[in-house]
This record gives sequence, structure tokens and C-alpha cells, in this order.
Amino acid sequence: MYLNCHSYYSYKYGTMSPKELLEEAEKHGVTRLALTDINSTSGSLYYAMEAQNQGVQTVLGVDFRNSADQKFIALAKTNYGFQKINEYLSQLQALKIDVPDEAPEIEDAFIIYPLFNAPTRKLRLNEFVGITPSDKRTWALKNKTQFSEAKCVALQSVTFRTKRDFNTHRLLRAIDKNVLLSQLKTSEQGLQEHQFLSQEIEKNTYELYPHLIENANRLLEQCSVHFDFNLKGKTQNKESFTGNAASDFDMLKQMANEGLAYRFNNQLTPEITTRLEMELRVINQCGFVPYFLINQTIVNYARSKGYFYVGRGSGSNSLVAYLLRITNVNPIELDLYFERFINPNRKSPPDFDIDFSWRDRNDVTKFIFDTYPNTALLGSYITFQQKSVIREIGKVLGLPADEIKKLQHTDDPSQLDEITRLTVLYSRFIHGLPSHLSIHSSGIIITEKPIHYFGATSMPPKGFPTAHFDMHIAEDVGIHKYDILGQRGLGKIKDTLQIIKTNQPSAPDFDIDDIDRFKKDEKVKSLLRKGDSIGCFYVESPAMRGLMKKLEVDDYKGLVAASSIIRPGVSQSGMMQEYIKRHRTPSARAATHPVLGEILNETYGVMVYQEDVLKVAHYFAGLTLEESDLLRRGMSWKFRERVEFVEVKDKFFNNCDAKGYPITLTKEIWRQIESFANYAFAKGHSASYAVESYQSLFLKAYYPLEYMVATVNNFGGFYSTEHYLQEARLNGAKVSSPCVNTAEIQTIIRGKEIIIGFQHVKNLEAHTITHLIKERRENGAFENIENFVDRVPVSLEMLIILIRTNAFRFTKKTKSALLWKAHFMLGSDKKALSNTNSLFGHGNIKKVDVPSLEPMDFEDAYDEIEQLGFPLCSPFDLLEHSVGDNSIFSDDFPDLVGKNVRILGYLVHRKRTTTRWRYPQQMMFGTFMDMKGKFYDSVHFPPSFRQYKITGKGIYELFGKISSDNGHHSIEVEKMEKLPYQKLVVT
Repeated sequence: MYLNCHSYYSYKYGTMSPKELLEEAEKHGVTRLALTDINSTSGSLYYAMEAQNQGVQTVLGVDFRNSADQKFIALAKTNYGFQKINEYLSQLQALKIDVPDEAPEIEDAFIIYPLFNAPTRKLRLNEFVGITPSDKRTWALKNKTQFSEAKCVALQSVTFRTKRDFNTHRLLRAIDKNVLLSQLKTSEQGLQEHQFLSQEIEKNTYELYPHLIENANRLLEQCSVHFDFNLKGKTQNKESFTGNAASDFDMLKQMANEGLAYRFNNQLTPEITTRLEMELRVINQCGFVPYFLINQTIVNYARSKGYFYVGRGSGSNSLVAYLLRITNVNPIELDLYFERFINPNRKSPPDFDIDFSWRDRNDVTKFIFDTYPNTALLGSYITFQQKSVIREIGKVLGLPADEIKKLQHTDDPSQLDEITRLTVLYSRFIHGLPSHLSIHSSGIIITEKPIHYFGATSMPPKGFPTAHFDMHIAEDVGIHKYDILGQRGLGKIKDTLQIIKTNQPSAPDFDIDDIDRFKKDEKVKSLLRKGDSIGCFYVESPAMRGLMKKLEVDDYKGLVAASSIIRPGVSQSGMMQEYIKRHRTPSARAATHPVLGEILNETYGVMVYQEDVLKVAHYFAGLTLEESDLLRRGMSWKFRERVEFVEVKDKFFNNCDAKGYPITLTKEIWRQIESFANYAFAKGHSASYAVESYQSLFLKAYYPLEYMVATVNNFGGFYSTEHYLQEARLNGAKVSSPCVNTAEIQTIIRGKEIIIGFQHVKNLEAHTITHLIKERRENGAFENIENFVDRVPVSLEMLIILIRTNAFRFTKKTKSALLWKAHFMLGSDKKALSNTNSLFGHGNIKKVDVPSLEPMDFEDAYDEIEQLGFPLCSPFDLLEHSVGDNSIFSDDFPDLVGKNVRILGYLVHRKRTTTRWRYPQQMMFGTFMDMKGKFYDSVHFPPSFRQYKITGKGIYELFGKISSDNGHHSIEVEKMEKLPYQKLVVT
């Protein structure tokens, strides 16, 4: 009789997790119930796994509704029936159409209509009418004769456990409909009676009509689906690439042998051949051959289209992946730990993350969908977070915006009135509930069975079917994702190569994949040592540039280590400082435990990479490789809740105790594992990032202007456009504002002149840019502003933006004169005038006596700040008062360590953080640009941070002491003041 149960995957409607629903069933002695979420199968696999673990018969279906208006319920009799229900739901969601009043014929499924929506026609064999407790009287008086007893079933919806759940539900419904709670229609919410009632209460409710319960139970008895969860060696991914496992393996071996010639020029060593034989054997034994072949097909397509890509993740630990050109990292060179990637006991396929340029990723995704039929994007769930929930609840309760903002920062609810106290209270209940389905950032799944065998799909704006389930339950059921990502770093590299050909056609050719050359290049090494890596992939942030100075990085392995050490887990565990100390001071390595020193010899006994967790767990604590990998994976909070993780943790401590390690040592090692295992990179992953870093460093070293133009056109990285253009200036560039006769949509370079693209002009409409460039290309340069207005449909507003951006500077007219002419020509027209090519045009405007107005000081700079977001002159030129002679430059820092100084700085970046002291306090790290255009770092400890605040972009006068941290210099700010700019006035 429990035919219509909802979990919180009935988004903004349900209140229980699938597990809580089953717990409620157990409490009431119920062993058979159906999960039928509203237009969603997001909870189905989670429910099935919990039900099978508890020995409860798994019944799945969908509650088809338009908003809260129930049309019918579909229950799957078998897995095939579940698939057909999913196909139908997916069709509705793909076409974005309402659920019809009547269900189509769905194979292997029961259809249950609520009484108020029951068809007037004869019911099909699989169709029934549900009688709710509130329907009994109506049904008995009016409809009893219309439907035979055999076609009527008891229908008790289950959505809540308590009054609190019901109140939560009403808030969710009001949030969903964006209405005040007091205005929420009853038709848009469930009834308080939709609770989990005991079987005894249900029988009493239907005591006059026991056959309704019997019929409902009979339906449930005929329904059962089953999925294989967490079966070792059982995968639901595409089982074969060619249709035959032996042929798949032959193909993989052939490709690997071809790769030996490409990668090693057939100069093989015993280490290479032994490693290759071992990897091929394990890959085949684990059944992962199709996974490698599919990834190879993806990157092969990318190469055929000229797309740049980087294969990373733990997949970089594999020699076979290197030979198939999935990755570009030689695992032999770096002694990469293959067991991090695959071990014979591993259940899931290995992890490849393949990055493409953000412009190319969509086409690669389309290729995958076109090539493999059972494909979908992986879903993910956006959950409610407490602060945002307070805002949403406050809105539906009608609270003022300022009161809501105060509530979001309230620590003591006891001081609140009843409404605001309930707002905070219910925000805690809603916190963590799924809000809606989203898309995994990179995951694509390719299955042997149809995707709809496992759940429905929706069609988001990206235009590719997206599974209703997420990666965690997908892995449990044996579906393992392919990660296809987009990043701007590859776009920068690709564009730079094209810009070099255009701007320096006689430049010598080079192979951007010749990483060995880049590793040995002295210019590249110099950039690394100095931390001169603004604009370069993954190594440009203030923290990373500082770390490279501290580690004195100038080689590949050093950069690989730095790429992982910078990750939050390593740095926050305190191991970053320990690594730096042991790297710079060999005597400090003596404190390393002998076992750890032997296991982690390359990293001075410090865990730096994810593989290090496996090594320590396996060799130090005596766990199996499978247990060690489970321990590594278990460092995600979601996985830590599982029984398997708790068991492995206990074994870790028991084994260490048996080996005689002091408990203090065991706890410290566990703390290090726990603090960073989920954040640290696999070594191969870091190595892949380092390869891309070397490519960008080489381009910056030899083609800095072209590289910065590409960086700007790909919308940069860590810093803003302004600072990348400043970096170009430091390398000899002249930066010009857009001009209607020379600029393009994107920023371009001619020799050493960089002309900013129209795409960087704020509020300049796209159609104006498009018409402007099209007209110029077809009919030549513009003669003057009148000629421009005659040829390009433009509104007065857009013309003013172009004038103030100095886009008509070729006319040699002042902006004031041009603005006068613009108003004479276009008057107060707000809309763009069509290009009529009139007989008379605007030639008569030239006869107008335009007043002679001299330009004001820094008029261009202030216009540039408004239109581009930054001035093209030095911001220090805009200061209201002279800077004086006692200010220093960042170049002086090494000679002034320990001394108090004054320095001016133009704000580049700031990062707030919290101290890890006994009583945490707010502090800040800053990055500023000095008067020479060079960056320097600042540290604002809590006392200084509390008293002297950053108040936005601009120039600050900093006073403080110069400090040195392992060769990286910064200023510890004691006080600071923001300096005013000159006012723009007519003199």
C-alpha cells in the first residue's frame, strides 16, 4: 500500500533521504514500499543500494506531476520497466513539455492514477486507480461502480515524518514558487496527512475496503528491480571496444608498441619493456582495456582537429597511457607509482582527466556523444547552504533585506524574535538538502547498457543528456566516468602559436611538445628561479611564485613537487614548511623516521603526493594495496561515512601498534594523511601540470608580447587584463586603446604595439562591434566620425562610448569636439540608426561651428578607467600629491630585510585567511605593484588587518618591515593609507 513514497530528491518537495525513508519503514515494520520521486530518479540508485543492503524488496518508479499537480504514478515491475519509465520521463524533460493527463503504454510497468485524474475510458491491464484516505467517501458514493474492485488500490502518499517535516516542505514549496508562505496555494503543497503511517493504522483507515490494501500489496509484490553494487571486477562501462575482448587487447598491445617507436625511438631498456609487460597484464586482468582504447580515441580525434590537450590525473602514472599519447608524462623518468593508477585488486577503472581548450571542449564532447550511443553527462546535486537558505526563508516570510543580512551573521538565536528564530532554526533543517540537479564539472559516462537502465536524463542548456545520478552512486553501481575538462591555459598556448606566425612570420619554428628542450632552457630556468611567471599556467599565483623562490625551483622535478605542495592539504597540514626546510637544509632531514625516510626518500620523508598515502599505508602500516587505495579515496567526507573506511582506519592503527610504532607517531602520520590526502595531487597529475607550465614558460621567455596578447584574449588566469598588459609593457610593448580603424573584437599585436580589442570595452554592444568590423573590412577605413555614422548603424549611447574610449583618435579632434558632433548628428536617439547610405549623409555637420575645448589633464585616463576598467598610463601618474623621495621599490627588499620602510603599491590581489592560533583571527595577504610596475607581496597580521582596511582598487601607502622567508621577500604591513587620485576638473 506504500505505492507513492518521496525522498528529498523530489526537489523542493521531499524532506527525507532515501536512507531515512527506509529507516522510517523499518520503524513501522514495513518491508515493501516504492520510491516514486516527483519527475526525478536522482534518489533511485541510492535507495536501491540501501534497500538491498537491508534486505528490503526494491520497488522504483516515478511520480509524474506538473508542479504539484499529480497526473499518475509509474511503478517498474522489472529493471526493463524501470528503463522504459526513465525513457518516457527523459523524453518529457528533453522536449520540456508538461506531463499529459494520461500515461502512454509503458512496458513492464504499472500505472496508478489518482482518483481525480482517472481516465473515463476503460483502463488498460496495467492501469489502476489510487484511492487516498480522503478519497474514500467520494469514491464510495460516486465512482465505485465506474471502476471494478480489482482496479482500485489504496494510495497513501509518504512525504513527511513529523510536523517539522511538513513545515519544512511548505517552506521549500514557497521557495520553489517564489511566493510568500502566506500566499502559497494549497494546490502547490502536500497534505500534512502524507506521513509514514503504520500498517495497523493503514488497515484501520481502509477497514471498510480491505481489498484496496490487498490490491496495493499485490502490485508491490509484482515489482522488483535489482542492481549490482560494489562488485569487484564488475563494471557497467562499455565492455568492449571492438566487440571482442581478445581483439581489444591485441589492439591495445599494437598501439603500445607503435608508441614505443614514437616516444623512445625504439631505444628500449629492460626497465621500459618490463614495465610495459606488467602494465598490459594488469590492465587486461582488471578488464580496463576498453577504457584505455576509448580515451585513446578521444585524444586521437583531438589531434586530428589540431586541438591541444593535457592528459592528467593518476592516469599520468601509466606507461601505456604515455605510449598511447593520452598523457605527455614519462612515468619512467619520474619513477611514477603505477599502483596509484591501477592495482590488481582495484574495482574501478583508472582515472584520466583530459583537459582541452575551453573553445574546443564542446566539440570533443559532441564527438563522444556521436561515437558512443549509451552516453550521458554525469549529474551532480546542488545542495542548500545555511546562509543562502536563511535568505530564501527570510524572503518567503517577508522579512526585510537588511534584517535577513543580519540574520545570516547571527551567532546567538536566543536573542531573536519568534519569526527570525524560526528562520534560523529551519535553515538548519534545510541545509544540505538537494536543491536541484546540476551537471558534473567534467564527467561523461559511457555504458554497455542504455543509460536509462540506471535512471532518467534531463536536457540542460549544454544540449547533452545529463544523468539524474551523481558520480558517487554511479561508481557504486559500476559506472565510471571519463573526465573531459576545459581550461584557458591550453587556449593561450594554441593562440600564441598562431599570433607568432602572424606577428613574427620569420621566427624560427619550434615544437611546442619538445618538453625536454624546455626543461634545459636557461631562460625558462631563470623565470622559474625568479618566480617571474605571471600569466603562466598554474605557476602565476602569488603563493606559487613565492614557493618557487623558496624552493629555488629550476628543474622539472622541483616544479612537479611544487605543483603538489601548493595544494591546500599539504600546506595546511604544516608539511609544506617542513618540506621547504628539509629541501634547503639537509641536516633537517635527520628527524625523519627511518621507515618513512626509506619509503619517501625523494620527498625527504614528507608526504607530498597522493601516492605517498598509498606507500605509507602499504609499507608503513602494512595495509594491502586495495585497502591503501580505499584509505586514499576515503579522505573525501562523503566516503568517510562508510563502514569500509572505518574498518580500514581501525586496521591502520592496529597494524601500527603491532609493528611497535609509538601511538604519538601513528597519530601524527594519520593526521597528515587525513589533512591532505583528498587535496594533494597524484604525482603524475602534478607532472602533467608541470608540462603545460613549461610550455607557457617557454612562450613567455621567447615571445612575451604574443603570449600576453593570447592571455588577454583567453581572459587571463589569476590576474585581470590590466596586469597582463602591464606585464607586456615590462617586456617592451606599447599598449593602445581600441581604434575603429585598427582594432578587432579580440586584442591584436602589430610589431610591439598591442591594440586592445573591442570585447574589453564595457557596455559596448556586440551588434555595434560586429557591424563596425564588417563595414570596415568590406569598404575600407573610416575617414572621420561623420563617415562612420553614415556607414555603421549606431546609437548615440554607443557612439559616445567609442569617443570616450578614444576610438576616433585618428581624426586628430578632441573628444569634446567629437562629442559635440555626435549630439548634432544623432540628437537624443537612443536606438541605433539604420545604415541608409543617404544621398546627403552628414557632410553638413562639418560646417557647424564647434567650440574649441582643450582636453583636461588625465581626461583619457579617467575615461579609460570607466570604459576599460583601468588606465593605460601608470596609475601613479594620477596621484593627487607628489609621492616624495623616501619611497622604495620592491627591488630594494633583499637589502632592507628587518628594516622599516615606506613603499607605494597599486593593489593587484588580496586574500583573507584565518590564523591557526588557539583563538583564530582574520588576517590578509596582499599583492601590490610598485612604481616600476613590478609585483611585491605584503602580509597583514591581525592587529594591522583590523585597523587598516583595503577599501577597493587604488594606490596605497604602506609602512612596515621587510621580511625574508627562505629567500622570498615581503613587507609585513604595520599601517597603510589609501592615496587619493587627482580630481578631473576644468582649469
